[in-house]
Amino acid sequence: MPRRQQPTARQERLGTELRKLREAAGLKGREAAALLGTDSAQMSQIEAGTAGVSEERLRLMAAQYACTDSELVDALVSMATGRAKGWWEEYRGLLPASFLDLAELEYHAAHRWDVEFLLVPGLLQTEDYARALFSSRVPTLPDDDLELRVQHRMRRRTILERPSPVPYRALVHEAALRMMVASRAAARTQLTRILELSEADHITVRVIPFALEHFADLGAAMVYAGGVVPRLDTVVRDGPHGTVFIDADAQLSVFRTHFRRIEAVALDTARSRDLIHRLAKEV
Repeated sequence: MPRRQQPTARQERLGTELRKLREAAGLKGREAAALLGTDSAQMSQIEAGTAGVSEERLRLMAAQYACTDSELVDALVSMATGRAKGWWEEYRGLLPASFLDLAELEYHAAHRWDVEFLLVPGLLQTEDYARALFSSRVPTLPDDDLELRVQHRMRRRTILERPSPVPYRALVHEAALRMMVASRAAARTQLTRILELSEADHITVRVIPFALEHFADLGAAMVYAGGVVPRLDTVVRDGPHGTVFIDADAQLSVFRTHFRRIEAVALDTARSRDLIHRLAKEV
C-alpha cells in the first residue's frame, strides 16, 4: 500500500492500537516485523498510520501478539478496511484537518457525550449561532472560509438525523444557555432548537444550573466519542493551540469519571427542559 503523507486521526489511532498490542506482547518492532515477514521500516509506518494494513495481516498481527479480544480485533479490522470516503472529505484542503477528523470520529462513534460550560455544543447549534461564533475569531476569517466552517458544522448533525442515529447525551451549563453569542432573536431560536432536538429518544440534554452548590468541575469540558469497544473511546478537547485527541487509557478513565459525576448532579431531563423553556421566554 502507498505511504500516506498526512494520515487522519482515525488512521493514526489504528496504528497506536497496533503498537499497544505489540508492546503488551513484549515484542520490539524488529521482532514483530520478523514474525510477520516484513521489515522494521514497514512496521514503523503501520504503527504511525502512514501505511495501511490489510485484514489478513492485521489478524495475523493480533494472533502473533496473543490478543484474544475478538471484539477489539474486529473493530480494528473495520478501522483498517473501511475505506469509504465520508462527506467530510469534500472539505479536505479547505478546512483544518481537525475539523475532518472530528467529523469522521463522531460518524463512527457508538455513542457521543458532550460537556460544555460556556458554549452550546456544536451538534446542537443553529446556523446563526455557529456563524456568530466563527465570526468572532481573531484574525477575522474571509467570508468564504467562514461559510465553509458553518456549512461543515451543520452537516455534522447528520449523525443525529440519519436512520441509525448516534445516541447523544449533552450536559450543558446554564451559563452557556444564557450567553447571547448572536442577537437576542438568534438566542431565542437557539434555545428553541435545543428543546426540539431534546424530544428525540436518542438525544438527552441536561442542564447544570447556576444554583448548584459545590460544583468545581469546570475543567471537564469535553467531546467524548465512544468506540465500538471502550478501549477505542476518544476524548476531544479544544485548547489555545488547537484541537487535541486523547486516547490514553488513564485519561479516558478520568474523563468518564468526570462525565458521570457531572451527570449525577445535573437537572433531570424534565427540569432541564423547563429551565430552557423559561430562558427562551425571558430572552
